[in-house]
Amino acid sequence: MVRKVIQKFEKIESIRGELELRGDKSISHRAVMFAALANGISIIRNCSDSEDVRSTMSCFEKLGANFEFVNDSIKVFGKGFKGFSKPENDLYAGNSGTTARLISGILSAQNFESNITGDDSLSKRPMKRIVEPLRMIGANISVNEEGIMPIHIKPSSALKAVNYKLQVASAQVKSALILCAIHLDQESVIIEPVPTRNHTEKLLGLKTVNDSDGTKIFVSKKNYPQPFEITVPSDISSAAFFIVLALLTRNSEIVIKNVSLNETRTGVIDILKLMGGKIEIENLMEVKGEEVGDLRIFSSNLKNISIPETIIPNIIDEIPILSVAGVFAEGNFRISGAKELRVKESDRIKSLCQNFTRAGLTITEFEDGFELHGKASNKNIMFESYGDHRIAMAFGVMSMLIGNGGMVNDFESVAVSNPQFVAQINKLVNNNLNSLLHNAGIQNDQ
Repeated sequence: MVRKVIQKFEKIESIRGELELRGDKSISHRAVMFAALANGISIIRNCSDSEDVRSTMSCFEKLGANFEFVNDSIKVFGKGFKGFSKPENDLYAGNSGTTARLISGILSAQNFESNITGDDSLSKRPMKRIVEPLRMIGANISVNEEGIMPIHIKPSSALKAVNYKLQVASAQVKSALILCAIHLDQESVIIEPVPTRNHTEKLLGLKTVNDSDGTKIFVSKKNYPQPFEITVPSDISSAAFFIVLALLTRNSEIVIKNVSLNETRTGVIDILKLMGGKIEIENLMEVKGEEVGDLRIFSSNLKNISIPETIIPNIIDEIPILSVAGVFAEGNFRISGAKELRVKESDRIKSLCQNFTRAGLTITEFEDGFELHGKASNKNIMFESYGDHRIAMAFGVMSMLIGNGGMVNDFESVAVSNPQFVAQINKLVNNNLNSLLHNAGIQNDQ
């Protein structure tokens, strides 16, 4: 049983220092999966230490892949084309929608039956969105009448290449189709009308073409993964919490090293810059087709802006912390076109609105978003995480920005993506304390 944690945060004045975060969660998931698929040994460095990625590893261990941990590296012994073994038990994806949905595409092409289950939160999230397109490619896959887990997959002799236009703007749906299609000799074409994160395409080296219909992605067995080595860049979604905290505290300056700056993930930086945030990109380079660089962030005065709905798929995971930035920015914060937030680890629209109400703000809630009015006025606030890691961290940041600080209930949920969150905050706060002591000519021996 997981011990419930109430995490208290004191108000802080400023932060300084340098962070290098664990590997991007989205890239880490895919690196683990592609290494397990490849025939031979792959090396993954700086892999995410999140519970979600551990769920992915656990599933592939049950399928016969082996993982050897050496310092900051993972040596993966992959099984090769259709080399997985039938699992003795259900594959448990924990809280990870990425694990459940992507592995469904892989399992749809295997020669054995399998079941995928998850925790209470994941078991409420929609899975029909992958079932229907995978059935079009010929998969024998089903969920219950409500369209949720468990996912049941049987071998199919009817798999065929498809020309399919995505009905949901989801990198997970797209990737599930790709990971089934890499098992077919014939080429499939997947059309993406609205851009979503493209780590799967980049890591597999897929051909993509942009035209009036959107992005066409071409995939077949020739794209099946080969053994590789990768150093996973820092997670930009995890970085977003520290970026906002630095922007909103006075006399702050931090550097976050080696951050993934994939063009489908940097919307949060674009929005914060448009709001007036001073964010500089340094040491830009390319790693495995992914742009990587250091972020230098300075205290800034923010103003709320009109956020276009077209950018929502790019910033969907960062909306909780962007809305916290909006609380302390000039003007009202408004988000719309984000109905997808309703089916995340929690109903994030509801979770955000209820927590902002606790802080004393006035909220107008819509089906696809919300608008915030006023400023945080209540004291001694207990925020709820709703078991959602991004809600927990967003209101951890907000707690550090309000008069008496605040508390977050069920804060242990942060382990889903960043179990080191509190330690990283303490490092930045202590770095600033040591800097102040040094400037005053005092040595801190504690």
